[in-house]
Amino acid sequence: MHPTPPDEALIAGVWRRGAGAPTETADPATGRTLATVHAVTVEEVDEAAEAAAQAAADPRWRELLPHQRARLLVRIAELIDAEADRLAALQTADTGKSLTETRALVASAAGTFRYTAAALETAEETLTPSRGAYVTMSVYEPIGVVGAITPWNSPIASDAQKLAPALAGGNAVLLKPADWTPLVSLALGRLVTRALAELGLPTALLAVLPGRGSVVGDAIVRHPRVGKVSFTGGTSTGRTLAHAAAEKLMPVSLELGGKSPTAVLADADVEQALAGVMFGVYSSSGQSCIAGSRLFVARALYDDFVGELAERVRKLRVGPGTDPATQVAPLVHRKHRDAVAAYVDLARSEGARVLAGGAVPEGAAYADGAYYLPTLLDGLPNSARVCQEEIFGPVLVALPFDDEDDLVAQADASVYGLACGIWTRDHRAAWRIARRVQAGTVWINTYKQFSISTPFGGMKDSGLGREKGRDGIRQYQRQKSLYWGTSESPLPWAN
Repeated sequence: MHPTPPDEALIAGVWRRGAGAPTETADPATGRTLATVHAVTVEEVDEAAEAAAQAAADPRWRELLPHQRARLLVRIAELIDAEADRLAALQTADTGKSLTETRALVASAAGTFRYTAAALETAEETLTPSRGAYVTMSVYEPIGVVGAITPWNSPIASDAQKLAPALAGGNAVLLKPADWTPLVSLALGRLVTRALAELGLPTALLAVLPGRGSVVGDAIVRHPRVGKVSFTGGTSTGRTLAHAAAEKLMPVSLELGGKSPTAVLADADVEQALAGVMFGVYSSSGQSCIAGSRLFVARALYDDFVGELAERVRKLRVGPGTDPATQVAPLVHRKHRDAVAAYVDLARSEGARVLAGGAVPEGAAYADGAYYLPTLLDGLPNSARVCQEEIFGPVLVALPFDDEDDLVAQADASVYGLACGIWTRDHRAAWRIARRVQAGTVWINTYKQFSISTPFGGMKDSGLGREKGRDGIRQYQRQKSLYWGTSESPLPWAN
């Protein structure tokens, strides 16, 4: 893969430098500047949206049958696979994530395009039961132009989860990557435009528009050509976006924040639970919307479990994402690292015990990076701010619970409802708790596992709508009903 020119955007089918302000993107492990990316302007968003609308209406795209659109998705997957190592390295440099994780994310992105192609090939429209002298059908059509706004914590996977079903649905897409981590989205855009060109399709079907969300994202949401927006990010931004969409009566999909509980019941396999709890919150350095950041442990097990957990957390290896031994990589940016540190200081002021971590690691190897030690806190009530607010870093708060009712009450005492973990040998208890807790995804004796075939989304302040699954394509289409009259007689209303 030719390195993506860092000062370019994809506007109206053409790669060129954005006319907006430059932003430096840096390697979180070293602080070294990777690239200077120029944002697009509001005027360039308008240009891209108009070109996207023309591309969506172009007969070369509009008249493709579903299995023909599926060929595009398969070709994109092939190109991702061919450039997997370079894409992973680029994402590690841009986000700080470990190469182990970014390789998995790149593979996930390719798998998303393949799965969506298969779902598109086999998607069926519906012949509904007739209730008169007519045949009724339910069919699906493209929205036209859709906006996709993706986060900095796992850009290529998030990009794919929006691009694949949106293209499968017959749409054009305006993609806005996070301003901290745009490089892998730009690289993916290169592969998509290559696939479009190979198949003789208009390259303006995709725009990649870097810049600040308050400018570029807002312009996408408010543009009259945009008929739907899919957003992954913070709850406050999602709420603002939803208000703008409401003014247009435009559908939105919102995957927002989380403060996910993970529960260790008294009969749990302790070794399995310890490993799962640590993976659930400290992998990705805690920079995950579904991080299991609130740990509830049965009171009879609490002291022993939390004590052993603290010892293991202290031994986690902190380092750059390029080191195969690293378990906890740097955070995405120093500003974000400082925000995480401020939350831990707040916890101390509220009376928390710091059982592990709670500081920036010492040593020359960490001096220039955005590192923070994996942290374990306890001694706080569930109402404390660090138990209620999303920190988005390697910080876990432990709390005891007395019984199932107490567990569910504490787990649900949150504005969020994205995910939950349960560790127990009792399948009946797992079923009861999983069905009672308010969360879009519940993991039982595992955590942070994903399948493109399984719908994903949140409840409450964690969002609206679902991504993934066979019906994921339908989220990017409009449903239409057709009635075919079968009677030879005129309608009887005038008789």
